[in-house]
Amino acid sequence: MLQSNFLLYIKILLLLLMVNTFALAQAKPKENCGNNKTKSKINMTKTSQVNVLNTPLTLASTNPMTGFYRNGYCQTGANDAGLHVVAAVVTDAFLKYSLSKGNDLISAYPANNFPGLKAGDTWCLCVLRWKEAFDAGIAPPVLLEATNLKALQYVTLEQLKSVK
Repeated sequence: MLQSNFLLYIKILLLLLMVNTFALAQAKPKENCGNNKTKSKINMTKTSQVNVLNTPLTLASTNPMTGFYRNGYCQTGANDAGLHVVAAVVTDAFLKYSLSKGNDLISAYPANNFPGLKAGDTWCLCVLRWKEAFDAGIAPPVLLEATNLKALQYVTLEQLKSVK
């Protein structure tokens, strides 16, 4: 009897382990905006990408160093699922809004090469987060020359220009 109870206990443990393993495998990753832990190690230094004005993309910021590729430009590529293409001068209101949505842009994460932001910093934001903030009336102003043309797939040039 003791042996059969022990075997039943082992079977239950194995079943629980299998269920947990399956659940972990099926879990959706967090939104790819902000502190991306799976960031590509590609370091693009020159860009052939263009801005929303259809001219060469200009440098957004090197202090703090921004961009999905951490090269100062709001460049994008196949690994940039969050589309970090809007060069914005962040505000306190936007930083608090982003934090309320689960994306802490205020705290530094040195392991992810993220310095933490303060009002006045220029940062390449995810276009959908910028649009969400725009719809809520708290989008930060945009540097058009440094904002990637890809942003226009989600927002209009008029929307980008309208935030002062």
